[in-house]
Amino acid sequence: MSRCLLTLSLLFGAVFVVGAWIPLKAMLAQELLTLAWAETQARQQPARPWPWADTWPVARLDLGPGTEPLIVLEGVHGESLAFGPGRLAGATREGPIIIAGHRDTHFDALEHLKAGNLLRLQDQAGSWTDYEVTRIRIADSREEGIELDAMAPDSLLLVTCFPFDSLASDGPLRYLVEARVRPPLPLNLASGGGIADAGF
Repeated sequence: MSRCLLTLSLLFGAVFVVGAWIPLKAMLAQELLTLAWAETQARQQPARPWPWADTWPVARLDLGPGTEPLIVLEGVHGESLAFGPGRLAGATREGPIIIAGHRDTHFDALEHLKAGNLLRLQDQAGSWTDYEVTRIRIADSREEGIELDAMAPDSLLLVTCFPFDSLASDGPLRYLVEARVRPPLPLNLASGGGIADAGF
C-alpha cells in the first residue's frame, strides 16, 4: 500500500513539474527579456537575453489594462515562441506588423480583447504607437493564409491558435486580432479639454 502511494506521489509530482514548466519558463524568460530590452534601448542595437539565444527583443507590446507588457522577440520559430511572442513580419514604425504567440501563455489575454480596445507597441527608440482593435476573427490556416501585401501599412495583426481551451496543440484554427494605428488626439482633448477649449 505504501509503495503504491509513493509511486502515485512521484507520478503526480512529475506530472505537476512537467505541466508547470512551460508557464514558469515563460514568466522567467519575460524577466530576462525585459533586461535585454532595456539594454537594446540603451545601446540602440539588439541585445540577446542569454548567450545562446537565437533571438532578441524587437518591441514591447501592451495588450491593455490588467496585463503586463510583453517583450516581442524576433522570429516565430518554436524556440523563441516558448519565451515570448514573436514578430513574424514588419518593423516597428514601418507596418504592417504581424506578431504571433502561444494561446496558453503570452497571448492568453487575446481572448478578452474587443473591437475598440487600445493596444500599444513600443519600438527600440522608446516611442509608443497606439493601435485600436478593429476586428477579431477566426481563420482556418488550411484555407487562408496571411497576405502581407493586402494589409494596410499602418496595421498590426496578432495571431494565436484557437480555441483557447483546446488540449491539442496542432489545430488549424487561428485567432486573429486586427488593429490599426490610432491617430493621436489633439493636445487639448488628450489633456482633458473639451470643444470649448479647442477655440471653437
